[in-house]
Amino acid sequence: MSPSAESVPAAVRLLDVSDAVLDQLLTVAIQDADADEVTPPLGSAGGWNSERISWFREYHHAAAGLDGPAQQKSWAISADGELAGSIRLKRIGADTLETGIWLGRSFRGHGIAREALRLVIARAGASGAAVLEATTTAGNAAALVLLRSSGAELEEAEASGDATVPVRARIPLR
Repeated sequence: MSPSAESVPAAVRLLDVSDAVLDQLLTVAIQDADADEVTPPLGSAGGWNSERISWFREYHHAAAGLDGPAQQKSWAISADGELAGSIRLKRIGADTLETGIWLGRSFRGHGIAREALRLVIARAGASGAAVLEATTTAGNAAALVLLRSSGAELEEAEASGDATVPVRARIPLR
């Protein structure tokens, strides 16, 4: 493979979600991600409906800081200056935080999620938390690889061939 054909990792940054960033992030979500990957099921119509768009906006406004009323913080993920998705931290216990991430389809498979998770792990550790948790499903192979590569211990709810079985990941921070 020639040097020009090799994939160069993107410069990844976590950006606070201002109103302007939120508008851009929503555009990425609608144009480049499935609504089920980004929001809970809401409304009577599937896909990106008005209820899901409202939830998305309200969620990011509320997720302004770990010490705020929602006890969570979300960031937009910037890759080489383009918004690629979002990652969050949520306080779920005295010394435990939870994380979640989504990326637009066109940004997947380029190491962006790995770098964003590395950045959020550092922020979780700096917050004083001892453990970072994440939940996915047994069928989400990309998420399982990402979590394992970040040092997570994985626990399946039940051994099963069902891809929808929940998997909890725990990343020790100290």
